[in-house]
Amino acid sequence: MLYGSEEFFASRARDRIRAEFRKANDDVEVIQLNAKDYKTGQLIAETSPSLFGGAKIVEVENLASMSDAFLADALQYVQTPDTDSVVVMIHSGGNKGKKLIDTVKKSSHPFIEIKPLKKDSEKQNFVHYMVKDMGRHIQPDAVEMLVSAAGNDISELASACQQLVKDSEGTIDLKLVDKYYGHRVEVTAFKVSDAAVSGNPRVAMKLLRNALDTGVEPIPLVGALAARMRNISKVHGGRSANGIPGMAPWQAQQALRESRRFSSDDIARIFTVLAEADAALKGESSTPEYVVEKAVLAIATDGR
Repeated sequence: MLYGSEEFFASRARDRIRAEFRKANDDVEVIQLNAKDYKTGQLIAETSPSLFGGAKIVEVENLASMSDAFLADALQYVQTPDTDSVVVMIHSGGNKGKKLIDTVKKSSHPFIEIKPLKKDSEKQNFVHYMVKDMGRHIQPDAVEMLVSAAGNDISELASACQQLVKDSEGTIDLKLVDKYYGHRVEVTAFKVSDAAVSGNPRVAMKLLRNALDTGVEPIPLVGALAARMRNISKVHGGRSANGIPGMAPWQAQQALRESRRFSSDDIARIFTVLAEADAALKGESSTPEYVVEKAVLAIATDGR
């Protein structure tokens, strides 16, 4: 069972299953069923031995809308599967057919989760894996920019990795990613603050200039930086991020990790720079770009 809504992972898993099965079998027939329109007996009929022999791959889609008839037949089939066939059940998520989901999980049959990658860290790990799988290496700052450029669509992110590997040699660096995808970076105040607090001034400044060029106002940028530093100051020096007022658990954990870069003096100095930036911008500074750049660099370059 492939369980989850990420179509790229579903397609990739299905292709690999087909390839592996065809390695072991000369004559393979691929049959596709729809669990929503399923009629009683179809699964058993399609996996039954043929007079002409040959192995079968039966792919059943749309399990999230499965009929009662499919649920009944699938529960029976999981207990006594045909040894000459591979049945791939594709469920996009949710609790429809929960009994079948739980049965597959508890059985010896593979249950593969294909959930979307939501966090940037997950997407960055995906890029590292894709590039490494193609026998190459990519620098961390190049990964950050690539995820910012194409990270909302995993299939697009995978295509970008393949394109970069195809069109270059050696290590993939920030300069190469910027050449291909720099103009597409989707920048927000929070992307800038992400790069700044992680101690990456080159990426932070690149994102900042892109943000300002595309119309992001300086005041919200400074506000995002200040909010991030306030979270860091709340957990600084602690060993646990549990029960921090006004912060979700994941925010507190993130802030705790980020706080290890900074000393108490660093944080005090950064807040001074942020306060000066806020005052300058609200007093209609004649150089708003410089004011924000100074604040971003203070966060990105301070710290141990």
